Amino acid sequence: MPTESFTRTDRKWAAVPIKELGLTIQGTPLEPVLAEFVGELERAGVTRVRPVFHLSTEWGVVGGTVAIGIPFYLAHPELTHFHAERVGFIEGYSRADILRYLRHEMGHVVNYAYLLHEQDEWARLFGRYDQPYVEDYKPSPFSRRFVQHLPGWYAQKHPDEDWAETFAVWMTPGRDWRAEYADWPGALAKLEYCDQTMKALRDVDPPVNDAELDEDVADLAYTLDDYYKGLADGAYEFPRRLDWMLKSIFEDEGRPESHAAPPRRPASALIRQLEPELLAQVFRWTGHFPEGTRLLLRHLAERAEALHQVYPEDREPQVTVALTTLVSALAMNHVHHGSYIP
Repeated sequence: MPTESFTRTDRKWAAVPIKELGLTIQGTPLEPVLAEFVGELERAGVTRVRPVFHLSTEWGVVGGTVAIGIPFYLAHPELTHFHAERVGFIEGYSRADILRYLRHEMGHVVNYAYLLHEQDEWARLFGRYDQPYVEDYKPSPFSRRFVQHLPGWYAQKHPDEDWAETFAVWMTPGRDWRAEYADWPGALAKLEYCDQTMKALRDVDPPVNDAELDEDVADLAYTLDDYYKGLADGAYEFPRRLDWMLKSIFEDEGRPESHAAPPRRPASALIRQLEPELLAQVFRWTGHFPEGTRLLLRHLAERAEALHQVYPEDREPQVTVALTTLVSALAMNHVHHGSYIP
């Protein structure tokens, strides 16, 4: 099925195998962004490593290759919209955001192409490459040992991610990383190492050029519905005390104290309205993954609805701050203790 047939009102394509959707990078909004990125690499002096871009299920580079996988849903605006509806969080929502992810993934490409992780100095600064890769990592916010690039303190996830984040900061145009990290000695040492290494490799051909594609869009035999079912909401246990917390922010639905009182709005509607922004911001500052925050917010919305919670229309800013603070605190608890209320 050609991509031109996608519409928001006709969703029959959601049952078509992804490989039959005719998705390509050529002729899409991704194409000029990738051209801009290649220009960034040339200006940074990274010319001997030539990444191969392809559409896949998510951002990523398979170890030992130079192929950068880009989420297929970024190849068409209707797919991006559909992904936002089903997942609520888009990794690459704008040109600048896509470039941010590309710089990070290019860090992996350089690492694998030049086998940097085998160097003693690399291991001393970033850690052992072969240490376990843990999805549910526990970041230390604002640690001066790590740069900040992708949300969620992502450099703290694994030495390979630490290097990729450091590389991304190093190559970002117009970023004065020496000034930015002048009082962060741990992070600065990694950036200086990256700068020295990339200068030394400027005219060196990489020993690895494998461009094997992983989960390429042309090989995805399952449908969009199947793909998103695979990302279905997991099982989280929510404590009953969340009801009490909601009641400390919102009001019961009872009759207003006076006829002059401002209109009151459903709390559940506000929680659902704030969901997209909270998914991104809570992840950025706590490291709590968007899929978990989404489940938490939907549980809070359902409980607010069941409890008939409302709020005065003229206090929406204050209520929004209170809800945001609560969700952030719960997220931090979950990241560091494995539960929302230890």
